Amino acid sequence: MVKAALNAFNVPDLRRKILFTLGLLVVFRIAAHVPVPGVNTGALQSALNQNNLLQMLNILSGGSLQTFSIVAMGVYPYITSSIVMQLLVPIVPRLEELSKEGEYGRNKINQYTRILTVPLALIQGYGQMLALNNLTTTKVFSNFGLFSAHTLFPTLTVLISLAAGTVFAMWLGELITENGIGNGISLIIFAGIVARLPTILSQQVQAGNIAFLIFLAVVAAIVIFTIVFMSEGQRRIPVQYAKRIRGNRMYQGQSTHIPLRVNSAGMIPLIFALSIVVLPGTVSTYFYAAQQSWLRNFAHLVNATFTSTNWVYWFIYFWLVIGFTYFYTAVTFQQQNLPETLQRNGGFIPGHRPGKMTERYLNTVLTRITVAGALFLAIVAVFPYFITLGTGITTLTFSSTAILIVVGVAIDTMKQLEAQLMMRQYEGFINR
Repeated sequence: MVKAALNAFNVPDLRRKILFTLGLLVVFRIAAHVPVPGVNTGALQSALNQNNLLQMLNILSGGSLQTFSIVAMGVYPYITSSIVMQLLVPIVPRLEELSKEGEYGRNKINQYTRILTVPLALIQGYGQMLALNNLTTTKVFSNFGLFSAHTLFPTLTVLISLAAGTVFAMWLGELITENGIGNGISLIIFAGIVARLPTILSQQVQAGNIAFLIFLAVVAAIVIFTIVFMSEGQRRIPVQYAKRIRGNRMYQGQSTHIPLRVNSAGMIPLIFALSIVVLPGTVSTYFYAAQQSWLRNFAHLVNATFTSTNWVYWFIYFWLVIGFTYFYTAVTFQQQNLPETLQRNGGFIPGHRPGKMTERYLNTVLTRITVAGALFLAIVAVFPYFITLGTGITTLTFSSTAILIVVGVAIDTMKQLEAQLMMRQYEGFINR
């Protein structure tokens, strides 16, 4: 691996891509320390410690939410916009037509995704400000509100700053994707998570939890190995192409395969499920100051039920992850339209007639292998609960989403570097 890394830096254009990627990541980390004016940092820290959704957003923003910088929302609105567009493509006929028009259609859909990111960033920014002000007795934003002349300008200033920060982070991510190495959006999240590790580990060392850190390192190694094993797991469906005649030339038939991944949904089901399971607890905080006593008591009951220390929270989370894994896998597989593509190119699966029979067979196989992928994601999702239950230590947030992001981005980036090196006939990182 050391030799492969030296080979990567010895290639001029590859070295330029790596340095360009690292440079833009440094720019993003600098922006993560530029705070938005008018924030009560003490009240902000208190709110983050009490809310699981804000903790998840803090992870996806690379830790910049805890300082409420201009990139406090990171690329999360862009991720939300991308997911919304993916779900709308099979529903909206015009978008479905664009998805079949090659590069032009993909560029148009990407443009719509960027445009949708701006209103989503404004809505999410306002929702975060509202939630933060309701989660603590001390207001995080002293001048907050859109319906008062005294608070309108300060609130709009913060919202525009947050939306601009999201667009800036999205722009950096796309620059990395086009001119650097790896997926830029994923690398920005990856860099934020990794940047927080030294601070978290130093806090545990100061607290004297050395034995727990050693145990956690062993567990993390096992979890990472399992994630890599399941992420790379696939079922290969054999495909045969018939002989074809084009003009005066005959093309011989060939055999290949369709790789159906065991976990083709990635981390998206975790994000969906976590957003749903923390929603009741977040909404309940809005009714803490209600005049009716029964409403206040019900709000406290809901908040106590949907908290990370309650087994009900993790039970619901487990089944939501399984449900969303099947849902997202079905949506993405339908968009690929493999049976029609095979039939159009003269391919077929041995033993199954083209068309409906092929589609039925592929759906059956996908449903069966997704059982393993869904259970894997669900177990990884609830794993932090059992770690906390077994050790009794709650000061270290063991995020399964963060681990999946880190491992997934690392594998994807190494594969891209591997491909670049193999093109130049160098020994790669993986294939040794």
